[in-house]
Amino acid sequence: MLDPHGFVATCNSTHFFIVRKGEVWTSSGDYCLGGITRANVIRVCRENGIPVFEKNFSLTEAHGADEAFCTGTFAGVVPVTEIDGRKITDGRGPMVLRLQGLYRGLMDRDCA
Repeated sequence: MLDPHGFVATCNSTHFFIVRKGEVWTSSGDYCLGGITRANVIRVCRENGIPVFEKNFSLTEAHGADEAFCTGTFAGVVPVTEIDGRKITDGRGPMVLRLQGLYRGLMDRDCA
């Protein structure tokens, strides 16, 4: 879903991220509800030296992403394979796999 200025903001009930050249991007947060899972993914990126940016980006930039994923309370980190019918990955991108593991590790530590 796009914000009033045409930038990518969020999905219906999850937060959206893209990966471009080793950087993780998510919306500025101006037009989406705060999300615990979103915040935790940003946290694990920062704790593990993964460049992460909360910024405005266009749908065209999303179409050109190396990887994409959504975050949500029930699913955690879920790969996005297509955007508007354009294939992004087969769902096994290296950054998404890494973030899934880091997020699971954070949850294991927090729940121990």
